[in-house]
Amino acid sequence: MTLRINSTAPDFKAETTQGPIEFHKWIGDGWAILFSHPKDFTPVCTTELGYMAGLKPQFDKLNTKIIGLSVDPVANHSKWAKDIEETQGHAVTYPMIGDPELKVATAYDMLPEGAGTTSEGRSAADNATVRSVFIIGPDKKIKAMLTYPMSTGRNFDEVLRLLESCQLTAKHQVATPVNWKKGEDVIIVPAVSDEAAKAKYPNGWKAPKPYLRIVPQPKD
Repeated sequence: MTLRINSTAPDFKAETTQGPIEFHKWIGDGWAILFSHPKDFTPVCTTELGYMAGLKPQFDKLNTKIIGLSVDPVANHSKWAKDIEETQGHAVTYPMIGDPELKVATAYDMLPEGAGTTSEGRSAADNATVRSVFIIGPDKKIKAMLTYPMSTGRNFDEVLRLLESCQLTAKHQVATPVNWKKGEDVIIVPAVSDEAAKAKYPNGWKAPKPYLRIVPQPKD
């Protein structure tokens, strides 16, 4: 199955470092970020999971659960977590999924064609495409997807920014411009007529072009 924006995120049952989960039930009524890495006890992944652990309080404030995944077994995750805390200064307090049979990785199209059905004997290089991020809404739909090559650590500050944009634009009929950051001006989407926009933004807007209507970020 090819996943796209607004696809329903595949549901699954899995073992994690915090016990078994059913993914949709685990998400509950909030948002979620599922992110994967190629292999435990590897350098780039160690920096990524440690940084994500440091950001967890900010995701908590946004009613967003985070969960990691690799095709390693849960027992490996638990051992590796000690290295992450020691080297990165943040304890991993979010769950990590063990996916040795590649079930979740396959459902989310994280692996190349012909990847097989087991992680046994696989190296990080075999799992080169497994550095993915999925932002999932309360409706269990995929709101955003990112995939990075094995050699490039992700920018999780960007993932946080992307989540903030997704949440804002899900609540208000606006879009966020290039390099937008929380609190900055936003754009009224073309589907909103000028008449409807006047009702919501009685103070008006800046419009360097008729189709480019810029207003302060709406209050929650």
